[in-house]
Amino acid sequence: MTDTQPVIEVSVAAAPPVVWPALRDPELIRRWHGWDYDGLDAEIQEIYFRDVIEDPAEYSLALAGGDRFTLHEHEGTTLVRITRPPRDSSPDAADWYDDVTEGWTTFLQFLKFGIERHGLAERRTLFLEGPVAHGDSAQHLLGLDKITGSRPGDHFSAVSAAGDLLSGVVCFVGEHQTAVSVDDLGPGLLQFGEQPVNSARPHGGAQILLAVYGLDEEEFRELEERWTEWWQARPPAGPAT
Repeated sequence: MTDTQPVIEVSVAAAPPVVWPALRDPELIRRWHGWDYDGLDAEIQEIYFRDVIEDPAEYSLALAGGDRFTLHEHEGTTLVRITRPPRDSSPDAADWYDDVTEGWTTFLQFLKFGIERHGLAERRTLFLEGPVAHGDSAQHLLGLDKITGSRPGDHFSAVSAAGDLLSGVVCFVGEHQTAVSVDDLGPGLLQFGEQPVNSARPHGGAQILLAVYGLDEEEFRELEERWTEWWQARPPAGPAT
């Protein structure tokens, strides 16, 4: 029996000819895919340019790993759709299948936000991940419990556990992750959620991805140091029971 193929979608307030270059220009891809680290450029080349099949006329891009992007125009907007391969299509990658699905879900939100709010301007990112204590979550550790039950479009304001005023709009609420805008960071986009269980992460974990716009080097480094110190000081996961 063949597994179903998950479909991940986001609606972007731009026409397909505007969105398509964000899938084919490495400099634009890095403004929504992944986060800043030394291997990002090589990762982009591997995923988006090695052994891919693209059809610019149909706005279709099939990646070597089996994921397929398609763009669908609707009244001046674009539905960006990723169709995943079946889970059983690559046994070697099965352990990380859910991570990839959640990763695509995250990155599409950054694509939407980057285009709609910043015209895919350059950004800086901060990525935090790791195990958390039983009952903890990225949302709780951030001090954002108050947004539980919120819907996209709802406004919120809270002081984060890292000491920042986080005020903005709920942008996305999924089963395993949430994304909110942060007015004072560009506005920026803050994604937080659960990391799936797999053999390397038997008890799961938590992750935070923050994209900021318009901060100078000193401002970003100060934010990065403050958030990293806060994350490293979180309650330990402790031994499994």
